[in-house]
Amino acid sequence: MTSRYRATEPSPGTRRAAEPSPAVRAAATPSPAARAAAGQPSPAARRAAAPSRRTVVKAAAGAAGTALVAAPLLAAPPVGAAEAAPAFLHGVASGDPLPDGILLWTRVTPVPEAIPGSGAGPDTPVEWTVARDRAFTDVVAKGTVTASAAADHTVKADVRGLVPATDYFFRFSAGGTDSPAGRTRTAPAADAAVPGLRFGVVSCANWEAGHFSAYRHLAARGDLDAWLHLGDYIYEYGTGQYGTRDTVVRPHAPAHEITSLADYRVRHGRYKTDPDLQALHAAAPVVAIWDDHELANDAWSGGAENHTEGAEGAWAARQAAAKQAYFEWMPVRPALAGTTYRRLRFGRLADLSLLDLRSYRSQQVAAGSGAVDDPDRTLTGRAQLDWLKAGLSASDTTWRLVGNPVMISPFAIGALSAELLAPLAELLGLPREGLALNPDQWDGYTDDRRELLAHLRSGAIRNTVFLTGDIHMAWANDVPVHAGTYPLSASAATEFVVTSVTSDNLDDAVKAPEGTVSAVAAPLIRAANRHVHWVDTDRHGYGVLDITAERAQMDYYVISDRTDPAATSAWARSYRTRSGTQRVERAYDPV
Repeated sequence: MTSRYRATEPSPGTRRAAEPSPAVRAAATPSPAARAAAGQPSPAARRAAAPSRRTVVKAAAGAAGTALVAAPLLAAPPVGAAEAAPAFLHGVASGDPLPDGILLWTRVTPVPEAIPGSGAGPDTPVEWTVARDRAFTDVVAKGTVTASAAADHTVKADVRGLVPATDYFFRFSAGGTDSPAGRTRTAPAADAAVPGLRFGVVSCANWEAGHFSAYRHLAARGDLDAWLHLGDYIYEYGTGQYGTRDTVVRPHAPAHEITSLADYRVRHGRYKTDPDLQALHAAAPVVAIWDDHELANDAWSGGAENHTEGAEGAWAARQAAAKQAYFEWMPVRPALAGTTYRRLRFGRLADLSLLDLRSYRSQQVAAGSGAVDDPDRTLTGRAQLDWLKAGLSASDTTWRLVGNPVMISPFAIGALSAELLAPLAELLGLPREGLALNPDQWDGYTDDRRELLAHLRSGAIRNTVFLTGDIHMAWANDVPVHAGTYPLSASAATEFVVTSVTSDNLDDAVKAPEGTVSAVAAPLIRAANRHVHWVDTDRHGYGVLDITAERAQMDYYVISDRTDPAATSAWARSYRTRSGTQRVERAYDPV
């Protein structure tokens, strides 16, 4: 399958590797056999309650409630511990593919005491190698970068001069030790006619709540062009402070809530000891954005719900530390310093606008407050919203994908019909689009949403698909221009929301058997939100997005048990949007 995309913004701050010889550009695309994934297989109190940003889960749990550890911890190495130095204990990764390049990542432990966050350990030369074959007999590019304590001994190599739409294998070496090998893939040329693309889609992975089996199953597919992580790659809470159904499956490191640069580095390091996460990073390139937990719960431009100014230092310092650690530990090529919003292109088939909905937003208001309609409040910030609108207008691809950390579709629970709720809200000074239950989402910033959706409609911009995480449930939605009169009003776009990898969803929040809460809550949600075609409130898993010129289809998969390191995976449902319709419909088989 051909694939991939181009960044339309520059990438300052990354090291550009020496370009290989012109012969590299003339190389043929590898055979299908060479495209198999190279990931290694996996081996068989501050806030005890769920945080306030999960008000959607709480509200729906209340509505449903009125009607209504398996295997031992995997033998992952201690955080950063090394039996021999240097060592590659945190795997390898690639990300943000371009038609001619890829961003490679690893961390080296040069001496045993150079654990994440320690600030210890010498500068260490690290060689990277890119080849067309898994055996590394056909090397096309190589170079050297330096791992230092200043960047927590993480390294990135921004390799250029590669062939579009081509599989490559890569590894690192230091002091005579080789890292595991990884497989990656470049983007198609910007003007290429691309027959199809396939992406894994994930969000919300709470280390303490379970194992990352969703990552393992995505890695085992071997057919992904890339995978999208839509936020909450890590969580900032201390041990036992975030929802785990009262069972900490495996404890965080550090055990306390993370606030300092060293803390965030240690937490990232702990996550990257997970064998399933390492396998997925080694199998395909990632395209990642952050949501709030990479920083702190319900983060906004001037603070966060889970931050106490003074007692936990200054928010500006904590935010800067969190972002520094994120960019050190993630294969992300920022277009602008300190943000993850950027745009990537996959030939003529699709482009992908990736949003940062934490760095510029106004503070959240109370649920149900009419202040959600205040035009002086913003979710995106003026510059980012203008950038998004301009990019959607200028796009000449068949599909316009938007990597969106929080749900854009309106969501409300109410006994009144939508036709009655909207005028009543206006009379009472309530939110015009219904009582927003989660003001951390686009529901809390309706002026930005109205402006964006009006832009899509007035510009006749078709085939916009929002890809969303955050809410710990799976959804398939139309995105109505006027929620109160839908379906009489138009749909401006569609939205596929993936559930969590492990983080608590609705049945976990109320401690009910899986599926029982969704059986009650899903009909209530759909009755009050007629643009919602499907919602699964109870299960954990991942999505696989498959795109052709005719349709974009999301296949939803669920895992059997988040606490089981050998959990199985099963297809649950599929929904698609046909080109030109701006509507979601059910598909009865996965691609």
